[in-house]
Amino acid sequence: MRASRLLIGGVFLAVMLFVGFEAVNLGLFAFQPLKGGSSDSAIIEIQRGQGPREISRILFSNGAIKDPARFVWLGRLSRQWKNIKAGEYKVSPAQTPLEIFATITSGISVSHPVTIREGENMYEIGATLETRTLVRKARFLELCRDAKLIASLGFEPPRPATLEGYLFPDTYFFNRTMQAEDMIRQMVRRFQGVWGGKEAARARELGLTRHQLITLASIVEKETGAPQERPLIASVFYNRLKKRMRLQSDPTTIYGIWETYSGNIQRTDLLASNPYNTYSIPALPVGPISNPGREAIQATLYPATSDYLFFVSQNDGTHEFTRTFEDHTRAVRRFQLDPRARKGKSWRDLLKKK
Repeated sequence: MRASRLLIGGVFLAVMLFVGFEAVNLGLFAFQPLKGGSSDSAIIEIQRGQGPREISRILFSNGAIKDPARFVWLGRLSRQWKNIKAGEYKVSPAQTPLEIFATITSGISVSHPVTIREGENMYEIGATLETRTLVRKARFLELCRDAKLIASLGFEPPRPATLEGYLFPDTYFFNRTMQAEDMIRQMVRRFQGVWGGKEAARARELGLTRHQLITLASIVEKETGAPQERPLIASVFYNRLKKRMRLQSDPTTIYGIWETYSGNIQRTDLLASNPYNTYSIPALPVGPISNPGREAIQATLYPATSDYLFFVSQNDGTHEFTRTFEDHTRAVRRFQLDPRARKGKSWRDLLKKK
């Protein structure tokens, strides 16, 4: 009996010594970086639903911690695992395990700046997001056409068929664990911050719905890169609409065939019948062809006063405006049909002037 008690006591003492030893080691582990002073770092991605062991293995494989098993126990004893937030985080072997826990429970993810430029359409935006490995282009386009998502964003009936025109140009900061829906919400929310009661009232004065106004602004945006020309370009389109003339805007034709467009407009493209081709319909397209910026929207809300009906590119980013078809024809011969007028000129010249 006495020998049995001695054995139990010995085992208990050994266990206590082991626990004490491990506690000391865990304490040292918690406060010691793997490589103090190291300038190395890694971006890790923590997904929703990942558990302690999987996260610890990710940190270990990226050279941030020495012992994944101890990291699991440290998180349990410090009750940090319940605070982990999905996201992308920058971690370093120069951090202690406790500092790494502070990082991955902060919710402050590494962000990737994505700039959407004025006049880009949803296909181009989707391609940019896919290139940055933030979301698949096909998924992005699917959501831009999703009726339930569009309704959830506050669009009142009749709702647009797509979100084209409402993905406001700006620089956004996304991370790879964000849902595509949340990226889209940010873009649309930014548009809603620009379009308010004043803009809505002015559109009504012009006899246009918001959708019609944004559709026209998207064309104005695509037709010129010269800011000073936007109000005049808008006036030309308003004048043509009043006279029930076709807008005959090349960008609308291109948008109507975007997914099969080869880079050059053919005569058959101009004659093609689709709800975007303003060479074939005497009205606005069915919807926007790009995402206009604030200046294009303002130019469309407050167009210049003119009696111009035509404009033609001067090959340097600006346009020649004319009132009659005869004057327009002469301008076309001068700037487009004469090779000397095009030689050495580019719309990029406008950027040089800026």
